[in-house]
Amino acid sequence: MFLIMLQIFQSDKIKKIIKYLISGCTAAVVNLGLLFVLTHLLHIWYIFSSILAFLVAFFVSFFLQKFWTFSNASTVDIHNQMMIYFIPASINLGINTTLMYLFVDFAHLHYMFAQIIASGLIAFESFFIYRWIFKTT
Repeated sequence: MFLIMLQIFQSDKIKKIIKYLISGCTAAVVNLGLLFVLTHLLHIWYIFSSILAFLVAFFVSFFLQKFWTFSNASTVDIHNQMMIYFIPASINLGINTTLMYLFVDFAHLHYMFAQIIASGLIAFESFFIYRWIFKTT
């Protein structure tokens, strides 16, 4: 049983999924940490804080996904990849901002809890999009 489990976790697909989750969690911690600092400590409106935090986390996510998760060490196409990576990220930013507004202003959730839910909803579809970006560029 142990050998079967070991073989499963050594497969390239599983390794990429685990790396993707670790990279995503790292970006999420940056996002949530910055959201808290901007909103709670600096008293910036939660929507604006959410946008700024999302953009900083975008760069953390991009570099972790490119160089670590998908092992794409080439810097030749890095600007092109970043622009392609930003297209779905900007759509996700719009979805995130909309969800934040709905969750906080209409569902009356705390902004940090709302961000956790919004991030979770966005994370799943992003894996497939970003895998394609780093595979084809």
